[in-house]
Order: sequence, then structure tokens, then C-alpha cells
Amino acid sequence: MTGIQASQADVRRAGSWVDGGERSADRRQAGQRPAAGRRSFLGACDLSLDNLRRLLGLADSFAEVSRRAIPRVPALRGKTVATAFFEASTRTRLSFETAAKRLSADVMTFGSAGSSLSKGESLRDTVETLAAMGADLLVVRHASAGVPHQIAGWLHVPVVNAGDGWHEHPSQALLDVYTLATALGQTPADTDLQGSSVAIVGDVRHSRVARSLVAVLATLGANVTLVGPGTLLPVAPESWVGCRISTDLDAVLPEASVVYCLRLQAERGSERDLPTLREYAYRYGMNLDRLAAMPRDGLILHPGPMNIGVEIDRAVAEDPRSLVTTQVANGVAVRMAILYELLGGQDEDLDIPSALEVPGE
Repeated sequence: MTGIQASQADVRRAGSWVDGGERSADRRQAGQRPAAGRRSFLGACDLSLDNLRRLLGLADSFAEVSRRAIPRVPALRGKTVATAFFEASTRTRLSFETAAKRLSADVMTFGSAGSSLSKGESLRDTVETLAAMGADLLVVRHASAGVPHQIAGWLHVPVVNAGDGWHEHPSQALLDVYTLATALGQTPADTDLQGSSVAIVGDVRHSRVARSLVAVLATLGANVTLVGPGTLLPVAPESWVGCRISTDLDAVLPEASVVYCLRLQAERGSERDLPTLREYAYRYGMNLDRLAAMPRDGLILHPGPMNIGVEIDRAVAEDPRSLVTTQVANGVAVRMAILYELLGGQDEDLDIPSALEVPGE
């Protein structure tokens, strides 16, 4: 196994919780003043341990809501959440929209296909139109890194980054560690992954999921190894917080308590960096033989969508140690926590019990 200890330098980006500033006077609409202390959720790299555990604990409270016969609470009644997706999505978009509806918020859905963007409207005018229509929060996905940060600077409402280019996908990282915590029998609000060895396998270079997940795992104390062919590993490993790098998956597996399989990002050109998909699957695909090489209590995760037979075999995805469908289910509760924290959790001590009550019960 080749092992390179990456730099411990914490490369700071725009904060996960960013205070909102006022828009310029000539762009501000009447009656649309920015709320004092308005925050946006833009990245995982700056989440403190306290904030991370706070969100995980809140997600656990909302997970109980999803198990009810009528999974809905009035926590965000009267609020409007807009999903603005400029890139394809199934799980993330539907998860955020389901989360908003379970909190009793109204949902406004925007897709770039068939919109006025095709007529030459700018990105800024598009998102300002959504805000002018009454959106209290925007959930944004875009193929270019940094777009949600830019939008947060334009608008008076909170912005949630639902994935921006190769950069970050913070809500995915949160639902992944929430899934791990519950699978390990931990209380999410006290999640501690000290001693856990997590192997993140595959197309790391093009993965926004990997960047956010590495940051969150490092905050929780896990030992992280990035595994893949050299052409799909980070160009500048020193910018990745506290992780090791290997090109030999089979050497890593015996000590890996968790294997996190990444999707090959064909739309970002990852297949051009490989000789063949067959060779990739042979060296890095998770099959039953590799599953057997892991510790008996080892866990398998994948953010989806899965390329079956390439990064993971169907038998592995359906094995009891696979948490893939659990990740999808947990995504709703985690995103409920993010939306409530930004729109409903105004006080430092969140009034969780009242947020979970249904009038008349």
C-alpha cells in the first residue's frame, strides 16, 4: 500500500454558517430587508464540532417525525422553501422538498430546463425573482463551484448549498455521518468516530461529496483514507484535511470499518482518466470477495446514484451491512434539521419539543 500523510492545514473556505449582509440599495426591493443575523448553509469544512453535533441531534428529533403515521409538524408553517436546481438531481431535490413539506412549509420548485435562462436571463435575475415571489430560503445546486456562495451574497434570504461543482455537498456529508452514528448505536448529538477507519473509494478528484465528508469525519475524529487510481485522486492532497491516500484498495480493506464507495463522475470526465471501466471495477469495485475481506462488522455506504457492476456490485448493495437505502431515508431528517435551524431555530436554545408537536395531539 502506498500511504501519504496529507497536510493537517485546514484550508478555510466561505463559512458553513455565513452571516447575511444587506444588498445594495439599488437592488433591494421594498419590504425585503435582510434579517439580522441571517445565515446560510454553504459548506461542511467550517462546521465546528458543537454545530455538527447540534445538527445531528436535531436530525434525530426529526427522524421520529418521519416514523409517525402522519409525518408532518407545523414547525415552518407560513414559510416558503424554493429549490433551484441548475443541475440534475433525484435524491437531493426530492429529499429537501419532502423535508420542507414535513415541516409544513410551502415548496416552490425551479428547474433550469424550460426556464427564462434559455431566453438570456441571468442567474442573478433568476434567483432574485424567486426571492421576490416570497421564497424564505433557497436550496441551490449548480455545476459550477462557488455559485451558492455568490447567490448568498446577492439575496436577503438564507441559501443552502445542495452541491456545487467539484466543491462541496454538505448536507450529504451530514446524512452520511448521521447514518454511521445510528448504525454504530451512538446518540447522534454525541457522535464520536474516534477509532473508526473510513475508506473513501473511487473518483475522489471530481467528488464534492468526498470533500465535505472528509471534513466532517475529521471533525468527529475518524481516520480517513482516500483510495483510487492516481488519476482520480486529489491533485493537491495537502489541501485535504487529515487523511491518508492509497492506490491499493485490497491492502486497506482489512482495517476499514467503513467503505464509502463514490460514483464515477462521467459527466465531469472521470472516464477519460481510466483505461477501461472493466479494469476500474476489477481493482476498485466493491464485490462480495472484498466485502469478506473487511472486518465482520464493517459497513458499506454509497451516496447514489450507483453504477452497479462498476463501483459496487448488486449483491454488496443489498447486503445487510450496506446502508445505502438507510442513507436515503435519513437524508430527509437531516435536511429537516438544516431547514429548521435556518428558518425556525432563531433562539440559541432550540425549542425542539414545541417544533415537533402537532396541534391537537
